[in-house]
Amino acid sequence: MRIGVHTSISKSLENAAVTAARAGANTFQIFSASPRMWRASSPAAGEINLLRRARERYDLYPLVIHDNYLINLASCTETLRIQSTAAFRGEIERALAIGAEYLVAHPGNCKGYSVEEGIIAVVRSLAEAGQGLDTANLTVLLENTAGSGAALGSRLEELAMMRQYAAEFTDLKIGFCIDTCHCHASGYDVTSAAGVKKTVADLDRILGIDNVRVIHANDSKTPFGSHVDRHEHIGHGYIGEEGFRRLLNHPQLRSKAFILETPNDEEGDESRNIETLKRLCRKSNTTSNRSK
Repeated sequence: MRIGVHTSISKSLENAAVTAARAGANTFQIFSASPRMWRASSPAAGEINLLRRARERYDLYPLVIHDNYLINLASCTETLRIQSTAAFRGEIERALAIGAEYLVAHPGNCKGYSVEEGIIAVVRSLAEAGQGLDTANLTVLLENTAGSGAALGSRLEELAMMRQYAAEFTDLKIGFCIDTCHCHASGYDVTSAAGVKKTVADLDRILGIDNVRVIHANDSKTPFGSHVDRHEHIGHGYIGEEGFRRLLNHPQLRSKAFILETPNDEEGDESRNIETLKRLCRKSNTTSNRSK
């Protein structure tokens, strides 16, 4: 299985990869630039080469980039949508330069406008951002949201519509990233056996399970259906260890990259959360073997 963590590029791209490997990961996620600034520069060729070598050395695949927090592809205010589209094009260009397999994007919000208008804005933004670029080696992953305010993407049907309509206007490959905390907060049960079974069935029926490439593995500080996005350490929130054991060992999810975005409250938190996920995999396998 591919189990990883989000790491910082503040020291270097190479250091982000080494940090992930030392924490016990075999996949990882980064920001390609500051997530809270519009302007961003591309990394130097030397940095990219060091990253590539580190990934090969530590078997770190896939590499996922998360887009800038300021980007709002769903904005129906044209000035902000254009600015967001330009910033997202920069994200695509850096992802291609770095050699990332996936670029995760929040759809954004369409405050003051309808869901349909917001979805149209997302499709326009994606098409314009990818225009003229060779993106054959990159897949953009739309991430589900907790459903607070006017944020789009808390319902799987909204994500499916974005992908369906985008296919008519852009060559960008579109898939999905599913966040467990966001699922829980938006009303998809990822805790009970019956809930996980139904949620995975919904993912397959609405999105197509093959289109789900990455799972953001985060416990939730808030209750089921709260629509509040607050990540917690694995097993310390409302989803709990049993929920993650069921998700990690579901036959339709085991091939996905599970990447943690849990808090870093203390030194070693990344390693502890990774080890918890690995332990839950081993626990299930041990139980299965004993029952044969």
